[in-house]
Amino acid sequence: MNKLRIATIAGLLSLAASPAFAHVGLHADGTASGLLHPFSGLDHVLAMVAVGLFAARLGGRALWAVPASFVGVMMLGGALGYSGLALPYVEPAIALSVIAMGALLAFEIRLKVPAAMALVGGFALFHGHAHGAEGAQLQSFAGYAAGFVVATTLLHVAGIGLGLALEKGGARIGAWGRRGAGLVGCVAGAMLLAG
Repeated sequence: MNKLRIATIAGLLSLAASPAFAHVGLHADGTASGLLHPFSGLDHVLAMVAVGLFAARLGGRALWAVPASFVGVMMLGGALGYSGLALPYVEPAIALSVIAMGALLAFEIRLKVPAAMALVGGFALFHGHAHGAEGAQLQSFAGYAAGFVVATTLLHVAGIGLGLALEKGGARIGAWGRRGAGLVGCVAGAMLLAG
């Protein structure tokens, strides 16, 4: 099986997550819960894979800098949520992040690396806050947070892998693949925003 097929299958499997928000409460403590939790909601899966696809589209140092910005600010947001600091409009902001990342891909928008890092970092604050706030209920938040960071990073890597595989398929395949993924993100984000 060639790399393009593997990446396409991985991307499609990532879309098989539940369409509900992932921020409705936790049922288990620890690292395993943190590893699995990001895969339980379409909002997180789509946003994380889109960040990876976007980073692959930008190329160069964006391959690591854009996802690293997301993960770093997500950890800060998680700490703020865990501490009980209120942040308004968390769920709508998360849905808007899915729409915005989808639009960046669908319309083939390129940003300079610092602007891309700032944009995804802004979204990451809300993603992290949501999971940190619900993680405050856990006995083992550190394990949960570590698992969540690893899972988020894996979703970014899946998006990067899919993006690079699409690029290897040629400029036309890469553009159509990104645009298709972006349109899926825009529609899904709009549905999440509408409730």
